[in-house]
Amino acid sequence: MLYIAYMALTANVRWHIHDVELDPRVLDILRAIARCGSLSQAIRDIGLSYRHAWGLLGRYENLLGQKLVSLERGRGATLTRLGERLAQTSAACDRELAPQLERWAEDFNRKVKRGAADRSVVVMHASHDLALAQLHDMLARKRTVSLELSFEGSLEALRALARHQCDFAGFHIPDSPVRSLMLEPFRPLLSDASLCVIHFADREQGLMVAPGNPLGIRDIRDIARRKARFVNRQPASGTRLFFDQLLTANGLRPAQIAGYHGEEFTHAAVAATVASGMADCGFGIEAAARRQHLDFVPVANERYYLAARRSTLKRPGPRALIAALSGTPFRRMLTRLPGYHAGATAEAMDARTALL
Repeated sequence: MLYIAYMALTANVRWHIHDVELDPRVLDILRAIARCGSLSQAIRDIGLSYRHAWGLLGRYENLLGQKLVSLERGRGATLTRLGERLAQTSAACDRELAPQLERWAEDFNRKVKRGAADRSVVVMHASHDLALAQLHDMLARKRTVSLELSFEGSLEALRALARHQCDFAGFHIPDSPVRSLMLEPFRPLLSDASLCVIHFADREQGLMVAPGNPLGIRDIRDIARRKARFVNRQPASGTRLFFDQLLTANGLRPAQIAGYHGEEFTHAAVAATVASGMADCGFGIEAAARRQHLDFVPVANERYYLAARRSTLKRPGPRALIAALSGTPFRRMLTRLPGYHAGATAEAMDARTALL
């Protein structure tokens, strides 16, 4: 299977069960269990939550009609015969095919690069956002600018900008009583006089709950009161920072939130976890909740910003991106995303004063 990853084509092998593609993370889990003999250690090694890993295994075991992993008290985790064969066969296939696939992909990329040397490229590291993902697709269709978009935490994105690893960094700050506290970790990263920020969009952040809100969760305190199973975001994400500040403001400790240490890396993954029944509640944006047909309890509006160096905005690619933000197609697209509103302007503002 071939897929486009930013500006480079890569190639790899994908496995299918009937018509259903096997998530490659299942193979990673099986190989890690074979290596260390522990499911908890395996998922730590590959960076998945226990809930997510167990859910992945269960899905494909149901499709196969057989177990892939056996858990026994005192013996940890071991692969079944089927799991062992799948792990060994997929590893052998990767070893034998990967070099040839890599050579084909490199040859293709060299040819494409020669023919597209004049295309504008913009690199953006940003906190996960559905509107940014759609902007990426919109720009790709127009072929006016090539946006290389990488999602990570807000603070991680700004640190990448400080290291000159990207042109834009996307981050968000809530309009709430904890706003001033939220700004503290951001200020050192925005103190450079050469930086500016662009108000990209506003979006609603709140509690994602099952349809009908069966536990009657109306605010942050209800998560603890109702002993709801919670799914969290990763540390350094803007959403995790906001949730932690809300806990403090409400006199709550992480230990009072069941599932506080169960983490996902996007709003979409949090919503999917709640929709699957593996959690009762999550914290994230309304648009992600609505996509999974969940109920949503709004907590605060937040502003999403793009930070960049003023010198960057003089290049053709970034200029084309800024123009797209103020264009009718982008603003019309935002109106179709629940909880989103277009930013007041696409004008660059001084980073040190804009957030005061």
